[in-house]
Amino acid sequence: MTHATASATALYDIPGPVTRRRHLLYGILSTAVILGLFAWVLYLLFDTDQFTSAKWTPFTYKGIQELLLRGLGNTLKAFAYAAVLSLALGAVLAVGRLSDHRPVRWIATVLVEFFRAMPVLVMIFFIFIALKVQPLPALVAGLTLYNGSVLAEVFRTGINSVERGQREAAYALGMRKTQVTTHVLAPQAVRAMLPTIISQLVVALKDTSLGYLITYEEFLHAGKLIASNLDYDLPFIPVVMVISPVYIGMCMLLSWFATWVARRQRRNPRTEATGVAAAEPETVLPGRHP
Repeated sequence: MTHATASATALYDIPGPVTRRRHLLYGILSTAVILGLFAWVLYLLFDTDQFTSAKWTPFTYKGIQELLLRGLGNTLKAFAYAAVLSLALGAVLAVGRLSDHRPVRWIATVLVEFFRAMPVLVMIFFIFIALKVQPLPALVAGLTLYNGSVLAEVFRTGINSVERGQREAAYALGMRKTQVTTHVLAPQAVRAMLPTIISQLVVALKDTSLGYLITYEEFLHAGKLIASNLDYDLPFIPVVMVISPVYIGMCMLLSWFATWVARRQRRNPRTEATGVAAAEPETVLPGRHP
């Protein structure tokens, strides 16, 4: 048996020399295309004089910096409210979908499917215009209804993915369904659910930018105000170049936080396997005499 055959897995075989060379060629070509696109974008930016001092000097003004910081603070505030409420709503709807009572399960299913199918912007506009709600509550409510319904499916799928024997063993010990879900299924499902939960929270963070459509003074709205008051050509490009890295940084920070939490969970003594000492030759089994 060759080393490649011994190292093969149930999902795929170890690629041979020809396949490795082909994959290397694909990687080189993809990298060249990406670098070419990046160089082309840089050329367009320099060609349109986007890096001249006149277009970047306004960002050194204290008033513009305060406007951006205020918009960033409003964005983080809307995201914090939406994230907490979405997690709570998702947990409630997931419990409803897992309920043994058919009417509760049907109601939860209808709510989840309805809010998942509705565009976020439509819900925000409906709450803001039809219900005459203030911009911040309207934005948070729309984000909560959509992301909460998506997270409900994430929670339900994660809990159902736990091995069936864990559930049966807990019931055999006399635990009630609430105890089984809270103390047995949910802690084990968190590991599988965490990447998807963080991904959905990143979506909620990016969707806070929809607030500028209902005059909520968030980060993107602040950038729009700045660009509309600049008196040179293509004023939105420098503003986007300032705002985009901040959004990307916040999303990367959320991803890093998810990785950190997952690493801490793996080191948690409650989730680590207990080591068992190897049996010695003189070990006597229970009920047997030496």
